[in-house]
Amino acid sequence: MSHFLAIDAGGTKTLCLLADETRVLARASTGTVKLMRIGEQEASARLRTMLAEIADSAGVSLGQVTRTCFGLAGLSNPAVREWAGSAVAELVGGELLLCGDEEIALDAAFAGGPGILVVAGTGSNAIGRSNAGEIFGAGGWGPVLGDEGSGMWIGLEAIRMALRAQDRTGLGGTPTSLLREIERHWKLNSLGELVAYANLRGDPDHPAPDFASLTPVVAACAEQGNALAAELLNRAGVELAELVSLVFGKMKAAHSATPVEPTAISVAYTGGVLTHIDRVRAAMTVRLAVMLPMACVSQSPVDPLEGALWRARRG
Repeated sequence: MSHFLAIDAGGTKTLCLLADETRVLARASTGTVKLMRIGEQEASARLRTMLAEIADSAGVSLGQVTRTCFGLAGLSNPAVREWAGSAVAELVGGELLLCGDEEIALDAAFAGGPGILVVAGTGSNAIGRSNAGEIFGAGGWGPVLGDEGSGMWIGLEAIRMALRAQDRTGLGGTPTSLLREIERHWKLNSLGELVAYANLRGDPDHPAPDFASLTPVVAACAEQGNALAAELLNRAGVELAELVSLVFGKMKAAHSATPVEPTAISVAYTGGVLTHIDRVRAAMTVRLAVMLPMACVSQSPVDPLEGALWRARRG
């Protein structure tokens, strides 16, 4: 009997499952193994612990695995690819497929078929597959250079917007209340502490601030009527719609000789921001209705692990 291992390494957590040809036998999870966020030693330790747990739960030796599909961000970085390949090879038998995390999510949505997937979790990007099987992408440049509409972007923009608004209006009101909620979340006592903490670059003894952790704070403030927070979440949705539009434009340009315009394009989504924050998802959908009237947005998120399993079984 063949056994297949699927791994989805996100910016916040890492999920995996072990399956045979027809059934999922076990699931396990750990913290992120993304090398941009933690060291290689810690990433390897987390991966080792997670895989030992899933093998024990399934009652299957890792040496019996036929094929593994490991989906993770940053594969264009040779160091990330080298680490991922060696870390899995040391622990698991069989063939290894290394894929971008957005690629396995695309397969979860469309199983090798055409469509566009927008990802908004800790980071953000969009990826599409044409009828001809060509892959096109937009965004995904990381928290410093891009990732608009992502959790990191929302958290950082919330502080920036609130500070700018407070500069214009003075203390009190909407910007101050948002800043106070952020201070409370980070267990800080003043605006001065918030500014100092938010500007930390981070080192082994003092990790950089986790701006993505502020996304639920912003969402809660928006639900309570904070206009600044609501505006920011609407902007996030618009930014994500822009990514979808960019991918569609690339797909269309690549097939400009085709005389027939598509009557519909399927759009799927994944990631905590679009999955859990209705306001962002609604703003993206409304914007897409204007930019791409032929876009049909999925009603529920996709599970990237299902795409990794599909690839592992398919080979």
